[in-house]
Amino acid sequence: MTALTLLGLAGALRRESTNRMLIREAARAFGPADFIEADLALPLYDGDLEQSAGIPDVVQRLADQIAAADAVVISTPEYNKGPSGVLKNALDWVSRTANNPWIDTPVAVMSSAEGRAGGERSQMVLRGFLTPFQPRLLTGPELHVADCRNQFDAEGRLISDRYAATLEKLMQKLRAEIRG
Repeated sequence: MTALTLLGLAGALRRESTNRMLIREAARAFGPADFIEADLALPLYDGDLEQSAGIPDVVQRLADQIAAADAVVISTPEYNKGPSGVLKNALDWVSRTANNPWIDTPVAVMSSAEGRAGGERSQMVLRGFLTPFQPRLLTGPELHVADCRNQFDAEGRLISDRYAATLEKLMQKLRAEIRG
């Protein structure tokens, strides 16, 4: 049996963002798989750039990674009650590539934010952004890591048993969705 491929998209560019830590924790909870952490440091979407130069190589690489993944896990911060511009920009660019790499791909969404709701609003908006792509978007269990700066240890591991248990359930459900 070939190894599964899990693609992780962190909606923050900072190397040590809590959303990056959360997708790495998701990969551990998911279990045996080839884990790829996507690079979302893309140019801003610009129709003139697309028209003159085509789809940038970094964007096509992301679309190809999505298409090749057995499952995708996305973690979004919450900026002004919505997902980050980084994540929205990546979705906008990928929507311009040939075919639809998202279609029927199992996708789990989670969030990590400073506020007490843990990015719940950004996660709901992100789910709406994903709908046109027609992935197999999991409806839960929902994971919103609140007070995020205090929820990870020095190695980037979740310290809350409650969050870790929810993440474990979500990743088990994601793995089952691949077989489904």
